[in-house]
Amino acid sequence: MNYREILDFVHDEDVKFIRLSFCDVFGKQKNVSILPEELPKAFKEGISIDGSAIVGFLDEQDSDLFLYPDPETCCILPWRSLEGQVLRMECQIKNPDDTPFERDCRYILKQAIQAAKEKGIVFHFGTEFEFYLFKLDENENNTFIPLDQGGYMDVSPEDKGEDVRRDICYTLADMGIHPEASHHEEGPGQNEIDFRYSDALQAADNAQTFKWVVKAISKSSGLYADFGPKPLKQEAGNGLHINVSIDASDGNSYLYNVIAGVLEHLEEMTLFLNSTESSYERIGKRKAPKYISWSKHNRTQAIRIPATKNGKDRFEIRTPDPHCNPYLAFALIIYAGLDGIERKLQVPEQVDENLYQAKEDTTSHLKAIPSSIRKASTVASESDFIRKYIPKKIIDAYLK
Repeated sequence: MNYREILDFVHDEDVKFIRLSFCDVFGKQKNVSILPEELPKAFKEGISIDGSAIVGFLDEQDSDLFLYPDPETCCILPWRSLEGQVLRMECQIKNPDDTPFERDCRYILKQAIQAAKEKGIVFHFGTEFEFYLFKLDENENNTFIPLDQGGYMDVSPEDKGEDVRRDICYTLADMGIHPEASHHEEGPGQNEIDFRYSDALQAADNAQTFKWVVKAISKSSGLYADFGPKPLKQEAGNGLHINVSIDASDGNSYLYNVIAGVLEHLEEMTLFLNSTESSYERIGKRKAPKYISWSKHNRTQAIRIPATKNGKDRFEIRTPDPHCNPYLAFALIIYAGLDGIERKLQVPEQVDENLYQAKEDTTSHLKAIPSSIRKASTVASESDFIRKYIPKKIIDAYLK
C-alpha cells in the first residue's frame, strides 16, 4: 500500500493507534505511538525523536532525528485495543535536512541490497530462531526454570510448548508473516521456529517482528521467552541459523564464490553476528561451530550446504545467535558475498569430519572463530572490511 491507501485504511478500519518501529544499533526494538490524526504529518514531515537517547545514534548537542513510516510494512497488530485496532509500520530514520541517517541499520541493509542489485545479484534470506521458554515467578521475573524437559522434536506431554508455538505462528500469520516449521529443540524448554526465504529487507523486518511477537505471546501465557545465546550453562545454546540463496541476472550460479567471500570475512564479522559476552559461551559447543570451515550437510561446520529437493542452491551460516542485529548481519553477509563474486574467490577444501570429535591433525590448520568478545572486538577494530561498510560510531558502540 502507498501512504494514501494507508490513510484510507486507517479511516475505514477503525484504527485508533499507530506504532512506528525502529531499532537501535544492537537490534533492540524501539517504537513511538501516535494517533491517526498525526499520520499525515508522519508521512510528510516525520515524527521527531531524541537521537541522543538511542545507543550508537547521536550526542546531546546534535540530537534531532525523524521517523518516516514505510507504508509497505503496514500491518494490523492481532491484539486489539479496547478502543479500536492498532497498526504498526517500520520506519526510515532521517536527519533534519531529510538525508538518510547513516546509522539507521535498516538503511545500511538497503544500501547493501542496492549494491548487489547494481551487480545483477539478489540475495534471499531465511532464518531459524531458537529460544527457551522459562517459567515466571510471582513478580513475573524469569526463573530460568524450563517449561518442560522435552528433547528434539518431542511431542506432548513431553513438549509443553506446542500451544505457545501454535499461538505464535497464528499471530505471525495474521500479521502476514508465515512460518515454515516449528518444533521442540534439544534443550529443556527450548523451541525453534523457521521461516521460508524472502528478500533481505523483508527477512530482517520479519526477524525483528518475530522476536517481539514471541516475547509478547509468551508473556501472555505466563512464560518468559529467552533468546540469550547460552541461558542454561549445561544445555544447548540458542542459535540463529541464516539460510542464504542467490539469484543472478546473468543466470550463473555464484553460490561457491559467495560462500568463499563469507568464509574470508567471517572472523571480522563475528562481533556483529555474536554481539554479547554470553555469545562466546555457546561457540564450539552443542552444534555451535568452533572453526571457520564448510561442508555439505555437516552441522559441525560454520557454513554448510543443506540437502534440498527444489533444486535451489542455498547455504546455511550456523555461527550467529539471536541477539545479533539482523539488519547489520544481513548487510555484512551481502557485502562479503559480493566480495567473493568480484574477486572470484574459491572455497577452501571442504571438511567432511565431525569437528566436535576431530583430532588435532584435522583442526590445527583451520582458523578458529574468535573465542571471546574481546578477541572478536580486536579483529573487528582492525578490519578494513568492517570500516568500509559499518559507520564508525556503530563500531565504537560494539567495541564498548
